[in-house]
Amino acid sequence: MQILIVEDDIRLAQAVGKILEENNYQVDMVHDGQSGLDYAEAGIYDVVILDVMLPKMDGFEVVKQLRRKGVDTPVLMLTARSQIPDKIEGLDSGADDYMTKPFSPTEMLAHLRALTRRTGQVVFETLSYEDLELNLESHDLSCGSKSINLSFKEFSIINILMSNKSQIVSKDMLIAKVWGVESTAVDNNVEAYISFLRKKLKFLGSSVQIETIRKVGYRLSTAV
Repeated sequence: MQILIVEDDIRLAQAVGKILEENNYQVDMVHDGQSGLDYAEAGIYDVVILDVMLPKMDGFEVVKQLRRKGVDTPVLMLTARSQIPDKIEGLDSGADDYMTKPFSPTEMLAHLRALTRRTGQVVFETLSYEDLELNLESHDLSCGSKSINLSFKEFSIINILMSNKSQIVSKDMLIAKVWGVESTAVDNNVEAYISFLRKKLKFLGSSVQIETIRKVGYRLSTAV
C-alpha cells in the first residue's frame, strides 16, 4: 500500500514514514501544500496523510482542490489543531478522517486500516490468481504444495499484478508504487525483478506467466 505524507515538520514526517515502512507500507513524503497537491493528483496513493498548517497552501485547500479535480483518495488529516470547528472544516473540505497530534503509532495504523476498509480496500491474508496464492503476511508465493518466500520488491510487484488480474500494468505504475515517485529507478530495475519472478514461477511449476506487452507494461496470463 502506497502512502503520501504531506507534513512540513521534517522530523515528524520522517518518524511517521519510519513507522509506516516498518509495517510494510510504501511511503513518499513532501513538505508543503502545493507539492502535496501535485503528488496526490497522480492518483497512485492509497491514503494521503495531510497536515493542516503547511507552507504555500494549507491542508484544507489541498483537500478541496483534490476533490474538485475528482481525486477520491482517502485523506487522513494530521494536525495539532484539536478544536471542533477545525475538525468540522477539515471534514467539510473533503477529508475522510481527522487525527490530532500527539498520537500513538498504533492509533495512526488503526485509522489507516479503518480508511481502507471504508473504501472497500479490505486487507485479506491471501491473494489468489489461477493456481497461485500469495500470503500477504509472510510474503510466501505458493502453487499447490510448493512455496517460496519473496523479497519485498518481488512481493510488491506480484501483489500489484495479481490485484489487477489480467489487466495491463505499466512500468511507470510499478516504479511509482514499488520504488516511489522520487526514486531514481528506471525500466531496467523493473525488468530485473520481473525476471526474478518469472524464475520463481517456473520453480513453482505454475501455469501463470508474466506477459510483456511491448512498450506498455505487463499482465498475468496462463500458459496455453
